[in-house]
Amino acid sequence: MTNFDSSRPHPSEPRRAALGLPLVAIIGLSLLALPRVVLHDLDLVSGGSLLNALLVFLPPLIWIAVVVWRRAANPFLTLLTIGVCYGVLLAATHQLLWNVSLGDDPPRLGGNLTDLSPQLQSVILRFFAAVSSLFTGVMVGAVSGLIAWGLTAVTRRTREVR
Repeated sequence: MTNFDSSRPHPSEPRRAALGLPLVAIIGLSLLALPRVVLHDLDLVSGGSLLNALLVFLPPLIWIAVVVWRRAANPFLTLLTIGVCYGVLLAATHQLLWNVSLGDDPPRLGGNLTDLSPQLQSVILRFFAAVSSLFTGVMVGAVSGLIAWGLTAVTRRTREVR
């Protein structure tokens, strides 16, 4: 008598990643948002321009389209993961371009912290900039994930009606 476990995929079937996409795709999608970070830090794109708007909104729209098209089992988790990767890239890029972006006029702390050494102020500011970047990535991923989750629910319902 053969004991067959149907929960495990047949060796010839490709395994679907737990996140709905392979890790390389998740990293690749998060990299789509990197050009805006670099161009912004190098002051090559201004905040109110059409190019900036495209660089801000197009990557998350592509993320959503890919996740919905690939029918990820949990689009929110998939896009949250892409957002976390984006946040890490955002933080790393800001840190790498810190001196180029800010030049000879780095930010300074005020109030009771004005008397801290410039080196300590830089460490504090860089730390909070990194945390802010990670938070930004997580929020972009979460909002994109909610949109994709809603779109997936609508498309599933539409397919069921047919």
